[in-house]
Amino acid sequence: MKVKKYKAETMPEAMKQIRKELGADAVILNSKVVKTKGFLGLFKKDNIEVIAASDPHLPKSSKAPKHKLREPKTDQITRTVQKEPDEKIIKEIKELKQSFMNQQANGDGANVYPAPINKAYQYLLNQEVQPNIVNSIAERLLEKYYLHHKQVNDKQLLSWLREELKNLMTDLSFGHNAFKARTIYFVGPTGVGKTTTIAKIAAKAVVEENKKVALITTDTYRIGAIDQLKTYGKILNVPIEVAYNQKDFINAKEKFANFDLILVDTAGRNYKQVEFINQLKETISFQNKDEMYLVLSITTKYKELNQVFEQFSNFPIERLIFTKIDETSEYGALFNMMTSHKVGIAYLSNGQDVPNDLIEGTKEQAISLILGGWTNE
Repeated sequence: MKVKKYKAETMPEAMKQIRKELGADAVILNSKVVKTKGFLGLFKKDNIEVIAASDPHLPKSSKAPKHKLREPKTDQITRTVQKEPDEKIIKEIKELKQSFMNQQANGDGANVYPAPINKAYQYLLNQEVQPNIVNSIAERLLEKYYLHHKQVNDKQLLSWLREELKNLMTDLSFGHNAFKARTIYFVGPTGVGKTTTIAKIAAKAVVEENKKVALITTDTYRIGAIDQLKTYGKILNVPIEVAYNQKDFINAKEKFANFDLILVDTAGRNYKQVEFINQLKETISFQNKDEMYLVLSITTKYKELNQVFEQFSNFPIERLIFTKIDETSEYGALFNMMTSHKVGIAYLSNGQDVPNDLIEGTKEQAISLILGGWTNE
């Protein structure tokens, strides 16, 4: 298969070039109007750009008129792209894919993609998935599209999209790991719902897994924070200790030495300021066998989520917890954080009800959130 791009002032002129070089059996892959630069950037005019392909190894159609370039029928496409593509076919598809990506880099955007791929492309962008991730997924979808002879319905496209999203999460860890760590720290900015989330997790550990649970809070800054956690402690019959400094914290951990699980609530502060990170380091006593979860609100802009994560880069963030997932319909930030920082999800919180509004994180759950708004046509 030979793939080439042609430019001409009119479509008939472009077709003449294509017939001359590729023959009457060439296939039009894409065509569009492009602007050409004039003198000193002025007097721009429209030209036609056409991407065409042909396979010299295919038998010439005896029925094809010599003067007419036509779209191939399905059986022609099937002969061109075999079920088991060889290296040559794959190479040619990659070249075609690169041609699409080059057009996109020149500012043509999603218009370079065939309609089915463009639907997936636009959907992911509307979910606020980062463009570099969307482009990467679109490239692989484009390759599948041509390997499947450009025959794809919405159901198949959705299946491909699920597969690509899952592949990007292959090496990430999800869920709570059966509470194998004795001590779990919960850190994050103010207002994301750390304390309520901890209460939900404590309730599940006590009721569903019959764990002996204790709570420690270092949040001595927020008015009512200690009372809020104490209230949850009384309801769950779980002891709680307040740590004003590292000595208090170490004493609390020693007091709960015989407990199965210790959940540590930390102060919600403006962690864009380094001094608050340092205060946290001075208060807690993190051990290698402990785990730390970063709690974030899905309604926060990705740029700000990224800044918070970077501030905690000196801490061993094991997994993420996303709250307020019931308050949005756009979940791209969730996927952006996982793929850019290579960290999975422990839990998703979808309301204020303790302990019910808590979902254990899985790859399937993350994909379902992102693709929840997909509609088949």
